[in-house]
Amino acid sequence: MNESPSDPNSFTSDALPDTLPPPVPWAPAAVRLLQGIVYHDDAGDTWERILSGVTPLTDYFARIGLQLIVNEEDGMAYLRQIDPETLPPEYPPIPKLFRSMRLTFEASLLCVLLREELRRFEEEIHRDGRCVVTQSALLEVWQSLVPEDTDDVRANRNLGGQLRKLEELKFVRQFDKEPPSWEVRRILKARLPLQELERLRSDLEAELKRRGEKAGDAEDAL
Repeated sequence: MNESPSDPNSFTSDALPDTLPPPVPWAPAAVRLLQGIVYHDDAGDTWERILSGVTPLTDYFARIGLQLIVNEEDGMAYLRQIDPETLPPEYPPIPKLFRSMRLTFEASLLCVLLREELRRFEEEIHRDGRCVVTQSALLEVWQSLVPEDTDDVRANRNLGGQLRKLEELKFVRQFDKEPPSWEVRRILKARLPLQELERLRSDLEAELKRRGEKAGDAEDAL
């Protein structure tokens, strides 16, 4: 026996409508973009769907307060929240879809190291191709900046864990497992433009100095 709703004006339904709107070829690409960054070499045809549907995708996302960024030179596409103050006045308040994620000190330090590797690769070597760095080379710089990480095995394990966290954000991608090497993805240029890189580097240098002074005080106390 079906129960009648207490409010005769209420209506709840989880059923699909009898007819759906006509399909659009860029729909799978829209969902993938909402999930995160899309690279030109990702599996499937998402990149091609984005390139062929830039205009409708841009229009669709703008209606919900998102800006589609397609960088063909770097082979990546992603979404950025539009500043509410720049939206037309007739737009209703739109909730933020993306939340800022605060990186740990170690992850931030690694981002700076990787961003420097990418800058050096593009300026000194060549613009095209993949920027690949070995984990052993990163470890050498890592330990020079974090002197308390003196145990090689523990430091390498810590570095590997930080790299895997950045891989989840698509900042890096494992290139080889043995010996381990990592491809630095170009989204780091968008997330850390040069001005922001300099600010973050200064903050990290100040924190490293503070930690060094604290460690020195502890040794003096002993």
